[in-house]
Amino acid sequence: MLVSIQEARYDGDYRVWLRFNTGESGVADLRELIFRHKVAQPLRKPEAFQAFFLDEWPTLAWPCGYDIAPETLFEIATGKRHRWENLPGESELENCRGQVMSDTAEVL
Repeated sequence: MLVSIQEARYDGDYRVWLRFNTGESGVADLRELIFRHKVAQPLRKPEAFQAFFLDEWPTLAWPCGYDIAPETLFEIATGKRHRWENLPGESELENCRGQVMSDTAEVL
């Protein structure tokens, strides 16, 4: 299962409330990540941190180019490790991928 973010809201300080495509939600305190990574330095200013948006993945991203993997955000916000399972309807996608791999092998 690919985890993605469906909704994000600022929750004060360096916290963001997140709702995932798994149906789960929670608050991710991102202070430690923002202060650990040099590339996130612009986000140490509260007004810059609050300027996040959902990119095309969708995951949390900022205009400075910094983003955080949705699996990481899921683990921070829910306290659960991300499990790679199919969501309803994803089995068709897996079948399609299997067919593409099979077709590719036949060509080679």
